[in-house]
Amino acid sequence: QVVLVESGGGLVQPGGSLRLSCAANGFTLDYYAIGWFRQAPGREREGVSCIGSNGRSTHYADSVKDRFTIFRDYAKNTVDLQMNNLKPEDTAVYYCAANALDYSNFCLGTEPVTAWGQGTQVTVSS
Repeated sequence: QVVLVESGGGLVQPGGSLRLSCAANGFTLDYYAIGWFRQAPGREREGVSCIGSNGRSTHYADSVKDRFTIFRDYAKNTVDLQMNNLKPEDTAVYYCAANALDYSNFCLGTEPVTAWGQGTQVTVSS
């Protein structure tokens, strides 16, 4: 069973930075595309960024381009999301997800999600 665990959420002021990490419980992330999604109160869940198993194919929602960076740490078996210049509209619960077919852009389309994490809260407020 694929189990994902997110960490790194918290409260940050506008313009600040946070780094989220997605880890796997008992298996390797190397063969999965991994994506980050978020859901704000009263809104639908949306894809933020995703990365293929090769670590080179990355995709971003327009709202986070040039501010967020997704990358793999193969040694730690994690996929991290570095979020810079955070805005209040980035406030949401952030989830990581896996796609077993290694569709690197699955977070921005309708490709299936194999597994979800439990989510971590990110709040951007002064």
